[in-house]
Amino acid sequence: MPCPLEALYAGPLATLVPPGVGEPPADTLAARELLEPERLAARLDHFSLQYDGGDRRAVASLWSKWHLSAVISAGLAANLLLERDLPLGLEALHLELAPEGQTRRLWLAHDGTPLATQDPLARFSTLIDAHLTPLIAALAAHSGASPKVFWSNAGNYFEYFAEALEAHPMASPGAAEPARALLAARQLPDGRRNPLFQPVRYLADAAGGEPERRRRLCCIRYLVPELGYCGNCPLSCRRSTP
Repeated sequence: MPCPLEALYAGPLATLVPPGVGEPPADTLAARELLEPERLAARLDHFSLQYDGGDRRAVASLWSKWHLSAVISAGLAANLLLERDLPLGLEALHLELAPEGQTRRLWLAHDGTPLATQDPLARFSTLIDAHLTPLIAALAAHSGASPKVFWSNAGNYFEYFAEALEAHPMASPGAAEPARALLAARQLPDGRRNPLFQPVRYLADAAGGEPERRRRLCCIRYLVPELGYCGNCPLSCRRSTP
């Protein structure tokens, strides 16, 4: 049976894999297992094999980028284009993994519910509170990397997909404005610091070309020697690296 969310996977999302909805295949991973230290360690150890072991902080960051791309693209598309809140909490979600160990596809319990609020600082609470917050705490505890690294990865994808979705064939004018409002807020509604605050900057090009998109914090992938720096790296030393 076709996934009810498949219509979202057009335009800027056309190359991504739509989530499955309903009973997950037997070989999927219950996302809640990522909060169990031994199970998370086993998953990341397997993922690290393609990087010859690799620095565990960088490996965890790389794994999170695959995972967060899938979760945030789906959550934002449903939220901004359909005004639906997907069941992205770790307790309800299953993950289909690639042979190398990264998240390849999400399996959702259902296709979402109408948004409970239009408040731009509250409408993303399922994604932030039920998925990102506990997962990032677990990844930081396992790897020793700062939670800010993982929140920066999340913010990078949040900003990227929000802007990309403005060009989606289903987007209404100003579709990304709620996401932009969240990224511009220093605090969440309950007074907590917003960990997604201003994750990227756009720097003027000296030659008058398109502004350069730059992350505010490094994803530390350069700690895996064969990968080096990403295209949005904020570290000035990357420019002098051969």
